[in-house]
Amino acid sequence: MKYSYIAIEGNIGSGKTSLAKLIAQEYNAKLILEEFEDNSFLPKFYNDPDKYAFPLEMSFLSDRFQQLKNEVTPQDLFKSFTIADYFIDKSIIFSRKTLKDDEFLLYSKLFDIIISTLPKPDLIIYLYNTVDHVKYNIIKRGRDYEQNIETSYLAKIQSGYFDYFKQLKKSTVVIINTENLDFVNNKDDYLKVKSIIENEYPVGINRIEL
Repeated sequence: MKYSYIAIEGNIGSGKTSLAKLIAQEYNAKLILEEFEDNSFLPKFYNDPDKYAFPLEMSFLSDRFQQLKNEVTPQDLFKSFTIADYFIDKSIIFSRKTLKDDEFLLYSKLFDIIISTLPKPDLIIYLYNTVDHVKYNIIKRGRDYEQNIETSYLAKIQSGYFDYFKQLKKSTVVIINTENLDFVNNKDDYLKVKSIIENEYPVGINRIEL
């Protein structure tokens, strides 16, 4: 593998965690998984977004920062590289779509301070799929608190990622269209995705169609 720190990103239900686990297992990589299921604000947010958006985003930012600070910075001599199923910048992407203007202004100031102290991924992989497909995946995996996520919310998050990627000037982003792939259950599809991750790419946005 040509990279020392890879982040897998995508919309809710896009398969980020599944792919990160598969890559980590094959390459003996250090695996970092986002810890979100114990967040008490998440079910409340999906039921009442206006009331719980700010505490939710603040708690996620705090948890992500602490985890990455503890897991990424120390070098693990027994692992080939580090792979995570998120990158810290997703905090600003989600908050821009969920917070009120004054809340977002305060939040973004804190975010800028935090990210300056963390290492950045050498490669960001974004798993693209249609909003309808990720909605289907969300329903299929059966988490109770996710069942009421609206398609319009998923569409806003998807557009938020693309808008954010356009302003990243020093990062390498690879967007993989996974509409016709099942890299979890189909080994050939997994090998296709793996070969993409193994390649070298220029800084900027790189779009891959399979």
